[in-house]
Amino acid sequence: MENTRSDDKQKTSLGPNSLITFLEPKSVIAEQFNTIRSNINFTLPDHDVKKILVTSSTAGEGKSTIASNLAVVFAKEGKRVLIIDADMRRPTLHSTFDIENRYGLSNTLSKKVTYMESVQETFIFELYILPSGPVPMNPSELLASKTLNKLMEIFEQYFDVIIFDAPPLLPVTDAQIISNICDGTILVVNSGKVNRADVLKAKSLLEASHAKILGVVLNNFKLPNNHYYYSEYK
Repeated sequence: MENTRSDDKQKTSLGPNSLITFLEPKSVIAEQFNTIRSNINFTLPDHDVKKILVTSSTAGEGKSTIASNLAVVFAKEGKRVLIIDADMRRPTLHSTFDIENRYGLSNTLSKKVTYMESVQETFIFELYILPSGPVPMNPSELLASKTLNKLMEIFEQYFDVIIFDAPPLLPVTDAQIISNICDGTILVVNSGKVNRADVLKAKSLLEASHAKILGVVLNNFKLPNNHYYYSEYK
């Protein structure tokens, strides 16, 4: 779908600084996220793409950074956006948006708290977040429960776009489960890190789940110095 150069490094390095679309909205990278948003809007012209899953083949490919910045550009478009940290094994979005992770998806799905207690406003207008919540013992089982479907029915009444940041496909089944309730899936591929066999296997897993693959984001792709972006936007 598009190339980006943003990083999703160790958990401790994630934070508001990774929101390049917020901090440097006129940068080349921010413009690439705008292009990804436009491509999503044009992918299914006769069908609203409201629920979007963002995942990767393996860990460390940049999916959380991609999901977060994508949420920002949709909010800047005037949409009311909810980003959900569905990576209940290694959550990061609470750090990215500098919020507490006491309540979130895990204890909402387990019915220990309500969604009204878990959804929080971010510092970006019209962008809301449902953090992961405490790490549960059974994340896959929680995601496969009917409670998630009911939760989505409620959220679709209040939000224009819902973005899931899901775990990578190869280690666990969580992303496959979520893909069934989403209108489309974006697969993040870290250039130079993940091998072709893993990407093809991840694609096969999505197809087996009958997921609608909207496209692939090639992350950390090194643009040549003479690329037109550099000469045009210095």
